[in-house]
Amino acid sequence: MAKEINLREIFIILKKRLWIIMIITVIATLAGYLQNSSNTTFLYQSSSRIIVGASSDYMNTLRVIMRDTVIMEKVVEKLNLTRTPEALAGQISVDSIDSSQVVRISVVDTDPKLAADIANTTATVFKNEIGNIVNFNDVSYLSEAKVNPHPINSRGNRTIYIAFIMGLIIGIGFVFLLNSLDDTVNSDRDVEELVGLTVLGSISKMNKKNINKKKQKQLEIEYRGETVDLEKT
Repeated sequence: MAKEINLREIFIILKKRLWIIMIITVIATLAGYLQNSSNTTFLYQSSSRIIVGASSDYMNTLRVIMRDTVIMEKVVEKLNLTRTPEALAGQISVDSIDSSQVVRISVVDTDPKLAADIANTTATVFKNEIGNIVNFNDVSYLSEAKVNPHPINSRGNRTIYIAFIMGLIIGIGFVFLLNSLDDTVNSDRDVEELVGLTVLGSISKMNKKNINKKKQKQLEIEYRGETVDLEKT
């Protein structure tokens, strides 16, 4: 027969096995934390800005040159990188801010410091070499790239929160499962459901204290038919 439980019994059941819920929740949360941190390769982005005094049409040509192999080879050489110029060019994006002469050189890398170094070195190499390539020298620095410690692909703590909630739900469900499998008679209600009869009374737990208390009451009744507290005499 399925057990019918009220809110008070639910509270007692959860309190009795609270340690199980806590253990399952902690394990699930820890698993979520490890999943969140171990399976993600964090990427960091840094950007340097330069001012290029060119028309919008010529600006397109200069932006292409910034990521060309002739510039990338010198950046690889200066930073002693092990990647190819083509691979390095894939990490770099170049765009004009609000169609102005301010050009942003953005770099994405797994190392935040290296991302900033590549952006700054690319700007420096371009400024020094562009005059030799197309006889153009109207380039000046605006701002250098700074190390950005915050990854651009971070998933935040969403996975951890989900793992915590799932652990809590699983823990509570497991506690109720254990309770449903428990055939121990714990209350008058369990007795009534088991034998189909109404409980009229119950026998209190017998121990040395209860026995002595019962003898005390008997002596009080027998003493001259009056109630006398012998402990105070």
